[in-house]
Amino acid sequence: MFFKEVNEIDLGETTIANIFIDIFMPMANGLYVKVYLLGYRQACDPNSNPKFDNNSISKNLNVPLSDVIEAWQFWERKNIIKLHKNEGLDDFDFSIEFMDLKRFYMDNMHVNTKSIKSNSDSIVSVSENPSIRKMFNSINQIVGRYLDPGEKISILEIMNKYNMDPDMIVCAYEYVRDKHGSSRPVKYVEAILRNWYDSNLYTPQDVKDSFATKSERYMLYKTIFNELGFYRPPSKPEERIMDTWFDKYNMDIEVILSACSRSKNISNPSISYINGIIEKWKGNNVKTLEDIKLLDEDYKRKSETKKATPSNKNAKNSIPTVKTRFHNINQTFTNYTPEELEKLLLESQKDKFK
Repeated sequence: MFFKEVNEIDLGETTIANIFIDIFMPMANGLYVKVYLLGYRQACDPNSNPKFDNNSISKNLNVPLSDVIEAWQFWERKNIIKLHKNEGLDDFDFSIEFMDLKRFYMDNMHVNTKSIKSNSDSIVSVSENPSIRKMFNSINQIVGRYLDPGEKISILEIMNKYNMDPDMIVCAYEYVRDKHGSSRPVKYVEAILRNWYDSNLYTPQDVKDSFATKSERYMLYKTIFNELGFYRPPSKPEERIMDTWFDKYNMDIEVILSACSRSKNISNPSISYINGIIEKWKGNNVKTLEDIKLLDEDYKRKSETKKATPSNKNAKNSIPTVKTRFHNINQTFTNYTPEELEKLLLESQKDKFK
């Protein structure tokens, strides 16, 4: 609990917007905050010394003038002050214009006043949550800079939208850093978290296990492609076919490689061709190399039996019958008796000797 002592002595006060304290102050180092507050006090005090300038702040804080200018440049990048170069040759002679922080929120967040208050209250409330504060600090270290207020609000919205814990948000930022070596917009991180959510990955351990599975599956893809002589990554449709072999058919990798070995005499082997073999084996309940051996032996035995015993149709047609003009001679002679044949022969010869 915090409370303030009541004292009637008025030594002057400077009122500063809570937006600065709640949102901007945590993203800056101590020197930048000191420079801002000293300058802001001068801007708010109508009786301030008109000769008080950046050199005065430098002496007051006992820091180089360049550090003071660097602090103002930091706040200008956050769009809450503007630097105005004064006339003269001094490159460090600037006037500082403090922007209205409420207007800043209205102009940059594109939300109404009620939403601004809600967003501001959200950041204030989460700042009191150690796990959220730890999350923001971790992300600051990962991306190598302080998060902007808008980024913090977006992260809180993502957490609420997908019901993600702070550890999952940090895990997503670590994944982006490891994959790309640099930070990416919050929208990119959200896309990763959405994909994890759709894949039923709700904890960093789930993500770790999923990566391990994918890594193992990738090695299986690579082993199959090496067997086929493919030196390229598989396409998504090819991955889906191979996933079916493992996940739906529960095929052992040795069985799949045996199927791949049968494509060596094929000019253009493909995953679809191998899938045809595996589909056939699935239909024959093949699960092991021994099953394949028994299936091959059965096929060979049936083939040899078929060759050794030709069908009746083939036997009948093995010696084709060719009809000639002598085809019915025997049948014609059997229509006469021996006496009738002799008589016919004599009569036929009688005419030749006339």
